Amino acid sequence: MKFKLLGKSGLRVSELCLGTMTFGEEWGTGSNKEESRKIYEAYRAAGGNFVDTANRYTEGTSEKYLGEFMASEREKIVLATKYTLYTQKGDINDGGNHRKNMMQSLEQSLKRLQTDYLDVFYVHAWDSITPIEEVMRGLDDLVRQGKVLYVGVSDTPAWVVSRANMMAELRAWSAFIGLQIEYSLVERTVERELLPMAKELGMGVLAWSPLGAGVLTGKYLKDLGSDPRRMKPDSNRLVTRNQTIAQVVVEVSKELNCSPSQVALAWLRAQSNSIIPIIGARNLSQLEDNMKCLNCHLSTNHLAKLNEISRIDLGFPTEFLERDIVKDLIFGGKRGLLEV
Repeated sequence: MKFKLLGKSGLRVSELCLGTMTFGEEWGTGSNKEESRKIYEAYRAAGGNFVDTANRYTEGTSEKYLGEFMASEREKIVLATKYTLYTQKGDINDGGNHRKNMMQSLEQSLKRLQTDYLDVFYVHAWDSITPIEEVMRGLDDLVRQGKVLYVGVSDTPAWVVSRANMMAELRAWSAFIGLQIEYSLVERTVERELLPMAKELGMGVLAWSPLGAGVLTGKYLKDLGSDPRRMKPDSNRLVTRNQTIAQVVVEVSKELNCSPSQVALAWLRAQSNSIIPIIGARNLSQLEDNMKCLNCHLSTNHLAKLNEISRIDLGFPTEFLERDIVKDLIFGGKRGLLEV
């Protein structure tokens, strides 16, 4: 496995990140401790060093398992966890982006993870009411205390992240170096604002649910006789459009002798060098299959085919500004002569 720098930092992380939301059986869909350990060890054996969790995953079991698995090699792991979501339902301050929850969540995570610092600490989701300066100053305090080395943000509007990083830059606080977003062939709306923002600000992008909650594996096509038109259009993620995309992914996978999962992950990695898929698995075989995406190479024709079937409208103002007549007005009819 190769490595990348995470955003505008010197932190070296593997090109695939291990997601551990499946570590633990509390939510009914995860892995027991033995299987979780096998997944972790296989990822490490493949050269991976970037591990992602959160205080809320499987009611804290994910962090507890990782604390045990990493005990003998903590310094070799780039460990990321998140705060925002509650762990004790019914307590108004046990949840949110504010400083109180930030501090108490961090201390609880450190105990479960059996470590005294985090490599990356994420805001898990924007609560829309905590002042941005409170969040950024609080995170910077944690960095100055040595409990956190870098900070990141997940599931937050582009305008909030942009304002937060500009505020951090002007006040010499720690800025977000990593952005977690849902991104896959069936969820490309992040291309409208979030991805252009990440590129401009030099942020590393961590893509969660890169297989579209399993849709892109093609497993749901089996019950449809490989005919996506038989799926009811209001079946949540299993809408006709998504199933049509999954069908093309399966077709490309057969041409390349790769699995559909490998094709979906290879497409994601081809979008930008800054994108790192977060791969999760319920068992060892799933992880091993996903990691083989590193050996799945899509041709220009395959990429074009996948891009076209999953294309979205970028909307205003992007599409407006791309019109020839608008470019003509902005550049005095000489846009084609300007090298940028």
